[in-house]
Amino acid sequence: MTDVITAFKALHIPGDPLILFNIWDAGSAKAVAGAGAKAIATGSYGVAEAQGFKDGEDFSIEDALRNLERIVSVTDLPVTLDFETGYGAGPAAVAVSVRRALDAGAAGINMEDRMPGETALLPVAQAAERVAAAASTGLFVNARTDVYRGIKPDDYGQHLIDAVLERAEAYAAAGASGLFVPFLGNHAVIAEICEASPLPVNILWGPGRGTRAELAALGIARISYGHGPWAATMDWLAGQAKAVFAGDVVPYGAG
Repeated sequence: MTDVITAFKALHIPGDPLILFNIWDAGSAKAVAGAGAKAIATGSYGVAEAQGFKDGEDFSIEDALRNLERIVSVTDLPVTLDFETGYGAGPAAVAVSVRRALDAGAAGINMEDRMPGETALLPVAQAAERVAAAASTGLFVNARTDVYRGIKPDDYGQHLIDAVLERAEAYAAAGASGLFVPFLGNHAVIAEICEASPLPVNILWGPGRGTRAELAALGIARISYGHGPWAATMDWLAGQAKAVFAGDVVPYGAG
């Protein structure tokens, strides 16, 4: 397993980003692996919603790990698990939960720095303790910070960059292997964070965020798609069903 984790870590190259087209079950994992993926990544929102649950650890750790085991069983690629806030009230519980993810076959996890249902971020030191607990297992820990969550571009400022970099330093010292900064689309800000971060930077792609080449030029090491692939698939499915019910016999070519 150590070799898989090492191989996964090596895929994070600033300027040559790893592309993670997020999946939600074994079937979607097979489809994305067959399309040429270098690694497989779950997205907690799509995983939960696909099973009738809500994001935010409403989907139990037992269910999440069973889903992970099915995914790992259908691919030889490294699998990274969106592990929300680490499924633990404190660092000791986080370490136990992350160890279970390692035992179930994960090469890495994402872990957020705010607790389920909360809007406020955890204090830096407290979040770093949780990262350290997760990293103690040896997994690739992609430490997510939600500094830019809910912030409009007009409100961007140096104080937010400084907040991200403070957390990047703390999470790196705690043993994290990557830094995930979702909800950020400003290229100049991304470039400044990538240049100063001690960890390889992961961003969340969205419409208008730019091409892979444009984002690579900023120094990004990883591009994720989050719940986008699941949401687009559900929109397609609903559209196909509406077409069928409206009288079309074979609508599959329609978007």
